[in-house]
Amino acid sequence: MTTVLDAPLHIEGICAPEFAEVREEFVKNFTSRNEIGAAVCVYKDGKKVVDLWGGYKDVDRTQPWEKDTIVIMNSIAKSMSALCVHILIDRGLVDFNAPVATYWPEFAQAGKEKVLVRHVLSHSCGVIYCDVAKAGDIFDYDTFIRVLEKQEPAWEPGTYGAYNSQNIGFLAGEIVRRVDGRTVGRFLREEVTDKIGAEYNIGLTPAEIARVSDMHKNPLNEFAQIASDPTSALYRAKRGSPDGYFQNMREIREKEVPSFGGHGNARGMARIYAALAGNGEIDGVRLLGKETVEQANTVVWEHDCIMTRRAMRMGYGFMHNETSTIPMGPNPKAFGHTGSGGAFTWCDRERNLSFAYCTNFQRQGPGIGVRGASLSVATAGGPRPDWLS
Repeated sequence: MTTVLDAPLHIEGICAPEFAEVREEFVKNFTSRNEIGAAVCVYKDGKKVVDLWGGYKDVDRTQPWEKDTIVIMNSIAKSMSALCVHILIDRGLVDFNAPVATYWPEFAQAGKEKVLVRHVLSHSCGVIYCDVAKAGDIFDYDTFIRVLEKQEPAWEPGTYGAYNSQNIGFLAGEIVRRVDGRTVGRFLREEVTDKIGAEYNIGLTPAEIARVSDMHKNPLNEFAQIASDPTSALYRAKRGSPDGYFQNMREIREKEVPSFGGHGNARGMARIYAALAGNGEIDGVRLLGKETVEQANTVVWEHDCIMTRRAMRMGYGFMHNETSTIPMGPNPKAFGHTGSGGAFTWCDRERNLSFAYCTNFQRQGPGIGVRGASLSVATAGGPRPDWLS
């Protein structure tokens, strides 16, 4: 399917000559891959070398995507919630190997007393469902925490892994709140994004909401198709989500929904991952120690995931390079995260390289989709998936 643009192509920003292919693919996304509005950013050796944005905020292509436009980046929020826990681990306030109930006693209900902090981070805790939740409970943080306290794990904690689509942000977030006293959104803002000047937050101010672009539906979005299949594990897992299309609801912007409710842009996310690529530091500001980053950069499980129905390699809060569906270049130790809307971010510590892409037009499958994947491959090189044209 080829898009015929009904408005002039609107692209701005910078691109270093050695990354010219990234700009070429960014343009191609608009001219032949149905892009509406998007941004891409790359950091190399702690310096911004690509910062492009373009297209439009609306499907009628009348409102340009501006430099400071932000958009929901969906499940990238999972990696940001995990990052907050890693910061507390780095500071010696959370024990990586401790039971979650050490910090959150009520969590020990329903057979969860053996769930460790590292099980939550690695999507291997088994608390992937929320069977007593009602539609929309995710918009009431405290209510959803009570739901998770009552939930039985789907398997013996630590024995299996599956993408924790709805719960992980809340599980990580409650560890943060119990230990630090701040909500995970506030902690992220004060300890990460404000500290290094990165445009990304979970729970927005009115001024930030005014800059949000709507997320536009894509009928070829495979994640949405799986979630609508009553026989799927993902369908069961999303019981606490609101009925209907929640991507543009007021609540997802105003409230803290730490599993998939973060908003930002490629520039902000690439900067956060540039700090991870730099072993926890950027521009003299340290978020994590090198040893903590190394621990986070560890693969825990890899197999076909029952939630996503595709191959996954999962670490402690981060997806790892899976070249057939979420390519991050030639280094198998590259790690990052995807969002079901199409956002995609990763870093390669060996090359001190980070990448981020965001869009307001949902991705199509498989994996991250052709638009995000084309930009990632142009940035990092490495194997090119057969489905990427």
